[in-house]
Amino acid sequence: MPPPRVNKKPNNETTTKDNRGILDDPFKFLDQDYQELKKSCITSNKRFVDDKFPPNSSSIDPKNKLKLALNKIEWLRPSKIVSDPQLIVQGVSRFDYSQGPNLGNCWFLASVGALTFRKEVMDQVMPSDQSFGKDYAGIFHFRFWRFGKWIDVVIDDKLPTIDGQLVFVHSKTSNEFWPALLEKAYAKVCGSYADMHAGQVSEALLDFTGGVHVNFELEKPAIDLWSLMDRAAKTNALMACGSRHGDKSENVLPNGIVQGHAYSVTGVFKVTWQGKPVKLVRVLNPWGMGEWNGPWSDKSSLWNKVSEKEQTKCRSLANDGEFWMSMEDFTKNFEEIDICCFSPDFLDSSSKCSWTTTCYNGSWESGTTAGGCINNKESFWTNPQFRVRIEELDAECASGQCPENILVSLMQIHENRYRSLVSNYGIGFSVYLIPPEMKDEKFPAKFFYRRQSVDDSGNFISTRHVMKFFKLEPGEYLIIPATFRPNESARFMLSIFTKTESHRKEKKPAMTYV
Repeated sequence: MPPPRVNKKPNNETTTKDNRGILDDPFKFLDQDYQELKKSCITSNKRFVDDKFPPNSSSIDPKNKLKLALNKIEWLRPSKIVSDPQLIVQGVSRFDYSQGPNLGNCWFLASVGALTFRKEVMDQVMPSDQSFGKDYAGIFHFRFWRFGKWIDVVIDDKLPTIDGQLVFVHSKTSNEFWPALLEKAYAKVCGSYADMHAGQVSEALLDFTGGVHVNFELEKPAIDLWSLMDRAAKTNALMACGSRHGDKSENVLPNGIVQGHAYSVTGVFKVTWQGKPVKLVRVLNPWGMGEWNGPWSDKSSLWNKVSEKEQTKCRSLANDGEFWMSMEDFTKNFEEIDICCFSPDFLDSSSKCSWTTTCYNGSWESGTTAGGCINNKESFWTNPQFRVRIEELDAECASGQCPENILVSLMQIHENRYRSLVSNYGIGFSVYLIPPEMKDEKFPAKFFYRRQSVDDSGNFISTRHVMKFFKLEPGEYLIIPATFRPNESARFMLSIFTKTESHRKEKKPAMTYV
């Protein structure tokens, strides 16, 4: 077998050193140029109709999985639904919309709820150069980060309705249409509305930010999770969580929590109750209703023993789907939390520390570099191999806000026009300490026979993305990303974030691609 590639860009990979695919110069999705299409429509005095995502059943549900009455659906522009359509009415808010009953995309809408808090992020996803006012031509565009590159997605504003009512997400203000148009743009990227059915919040959070993603299981968090969430909230991070699954999908428990459901995390706050600090988490149901009714809920008597100032800042009695709960109840009722941010600084925002980011674009190729997991002793070594050096930190940085000093993120890339047709492999990674005396550029099978990994991503999972946040002692390490079985071909993106002392690196680390 040929030797594995070591820290090199795989053949046939598009270089990441040019400016294409960055936020300021995104790729044109399906080769549609928003400015040119809009100009053409204005010149010809016509409203845009998108032939790449046509207003018919193929864009809703090609295989009729949702069991909708497709023959009753009428595609209408907002001006045919209301007399005064607006993209945004009095700013973007998490309370602007409610999930429609016909599509299980709570994972996407929970991420949208988190997105509404971050104007900077919202502005990059939904560019401000569009409205129903001047130069309106029935065309809009949105930007998403997909597998390492930004794309600009063009849509027309024809929306699926039945009896004049929107079929999918709808706004609580009848003439506000940003939620429905954003959902349509994302449906186009996925292939159809039906292709958005079921998913993980991490997928949309990453697609909105292109940032650093961490996931934590809540049953036994290994770190001071509330403090990390507090730091994340202060650094424009997007957060969402998932409730524990039950026997029935989306079954509402007596305490108001919906089982197997995605929620936005919209805030963290510490109140003083009877002289003691209590850590609270604020959560939003994308249904726009249905709330937790336990301790610290809207009508909980616990609020009566909190200062009026803190009550004014936190408490709301509206049945809008948003509620507070203690950190203890949060970890009992929710299974995991996903946090996504532009910079990894929130992981440890001590002024003594900063983070260095390196991204590798690679591939597993059947017969050459797709060696499978470590169970496959004869071929594991052929997987791509990546080196990372962990520097010794001074006492102040080493004793920062968290002991973890490395975050490894692995994303597999299967770009299919239809999201539901993507079949993710079981993926994971292993980390090995490189002995100081070994100077090999690549490590053969015998290296792995004699050694145990010092850490790994855990069980191989058939998902788009896996990550782990952990601590390594100073030294040089080898990271091996792999699929569970040999000869499974796919491209991947490996991102490595390492903690360094602030005086060694700039506070805002540049993204390095290899």
